[in-house]
Order: sequence, then C-alpha cells, then structure tokens
Amino acid sequence: MNTANQYLKAIYVVQRAEDGPAATGHLAETLDVSPASANEMIGKLQERGLVDHEKYKGVTLTDEGEARAREALQTYCIIERFLANVLEVDEFQAEARQLESVIDDTVATRLDTIIDRCPECPDCFDAETDACVYLEPGGSAD
Repeated sequence: MNTANQYLKAIYVVQRAEDGPAATGHLAETLDVSPASANEMIGKLQERGLVDHEKYKGVTLTDEGEARAREALQTYCIIERFLANVLEVDEFQAEARQLESVIDDTVATRLDTIIDRCPECPDCFDAETDACVYLEPGGSAD
C-alpha cells in the first residue's frame, strides 16, 4: 500500500526528472499502481493542499507539499542507507519502502546519527537508480 508520503516523494522525484509537472501515468508506473488509484490519491492530496493537479498537464507540489516530500524522501534515504550500509540488508529498497511509513521522526533522527547523512540529502536521491547516491550496498563505509 502506498502512503501519501510515498506519493509526495514520487511526485517530487518525477517533477525533477521531467523538469515540470509529473504525469499521472508516470506516477502510477513509478508507484506500481493503477492510473485510477493514482488519480484517487492525487485528488486526496489536492484536497489537503499538498498538490495542484491540472487534467492532461500533470501534478505539481505546492510549497507545503514540497516540504513534506523532501522530509519524506530524507527519511527514506536515511532508512535505505542504514539498511544497506550498516545492516547490509540485501533487499534494502523493499525493506525501506515497508519501514518508511512506520518510522517516526525520533527514530529517523537517531538512525541519521549512525549513517552521518550528507547535507545535500534529500537531493542525493537519484531517480534513475531509485536510490541514494551515497549507498554502499554490501559494506559499511560510514
């Protein structure tokens, strides 16, 4: 199940990759959901004032939506790097996606001290590899 934060992250990443509004179809593909499911969540996010959606043009984050997306992406990167670099979990991306909705800010902050997050996070997230550029799967370097 994809959470609102997962949608906000996906919109943020797709917007950056496309240098403009995120196409609903691209979001659905990124999140591995049906276009109808993507449209439903986009509607909910729009009601909350987190996105603007123009039919046939795409979705853009509002200022509040972008702030929440950046926070969510940063938390995801922290979890991902902790799993890959510290615990050396092979399936770190799948695990990170499952954990991101249940890790609160306090836990994320504590994990952050272990991984020594870089100041450019969450802009360290690479859409092409769908991962933080500072990942070191299979070994700890922090």
